[in-house]
Amino acid sequence: MSSSTGWWGPELGGDESDVRAMLDSFIAAHDTELEDDSTVVAGLVSELAGLGIWTVGSAESAGGGGAGRELTVVALERLGRAWPALGWASVQAHAAVDVLAGDDRFTDLVAQIHTGAAAVAVVDAGSAHVRLAWSGDTLSGSIDRVDVAAEQPHVLVLIDDDAVLVAPTALTAAPVRRTGLGGALTRALDVQAPGDSVHELVGADVAAARARLRLGAAAVAAGIAGAAADAAAEYAAGRRQFGAALTAIPTVRQSLLGQATRSVVTLAAILAVADDPVQTVAVVREACDGAIDVAAAALQSHGGYGYLTEYSAERRLRDAVSLRAATDTQGAAAAAARTLVGLAPVPTSLTKEAS
Repeated sequence: MSSSTGWWGPELGGDESDVRAMLDSFIAAHDTELEDDSTVVAGLVSELAGLGIWTVGSAESAGGGGAGRELTVVALERLGRAWPALGWASVQAHAAVDVLAGDDRFTDLVAQIHTGAAAVAVVDAGSAHVRLAWSGDTLSGSIDRVDVAAEQPHVLVLIDDDAVLVAPTALTAAPVRRTGLGGALTRALDVQAPGDSVHELVGADVAAARARLRLGAAAVAAGIAGAAADAAAEYAAGRRQFGAALTAIPTVRQSLLGQATRSVVTLAAILAVADDPVQTVAVVREACDGAIDVAAAALQSHGGYGYLTEYSAERRLRDAVSLRAATDTQGAAAAAARTLVGLAPVPTSLTKEAS
């Protein structure tokens, strides 16, 4: 697969190819350097929702686009190339719909998620970012960071086989500085949620939501890596040294091949892996690490120019670092390692029996 196609995955079918072309046209018509301007971010989210992309992979029965994995991965990969923060927020929107749809208490909220009018940050109770506990019917504590491209999101906390939804009114937010992910509107949250602002969801398909989050994040990471690899190849082909393009140098060609290889392998794994906790953690961990490695190599391919903001190479590296932190791949890996050797998950303070 040639980098000139801008897609490092397998050959696309008609629908997937059409969605890729549509998103490429949409991205070309907008500024891809996104800042934490809530008005601009909300406008982009609304436009993507209007195109049917924001929850394209959610079930039709839940009001989503009903797309299969390949089309959903194409959409998230394209968002990862342009606006990784929006890609990650879209992944969380998908996971939230998966958990909330079908519960009559959340019909209006699910409809608003589809249109981009409401946002839900999805976090795992086992994450190092999350320190929450019950005191009677009140849920309190803190969450170090949520990256959901919204200033006042709901929060959906995944706990073993259950989940809890916390209303924005129970959250006090403070902006958090980060390396990349422009437009993520990253917030730290203080949580004080009495009974009327926290809703328990017993028997939710938490395993499916976790798989959705991990594979979606991997697709966004693949977009960062693919865009970085393509930009490095384009720069090297157009930059001349000693009378020839940089691509005439064997070591440069090998570096470009290495970058492309990581992109190819990542997309192949996302599309082929089963919804198994160990497999999905392996994919997202390798995808996020790979995005950092590819973005760093791509920056080096630009030489000193890679550190200049107009080339976007340094921004992609920052985005890759921030995406890995936002998805807490380390925490997910620790949980998967216990699963791998047959150990039960570490109990959390959100398990009601422990309160």
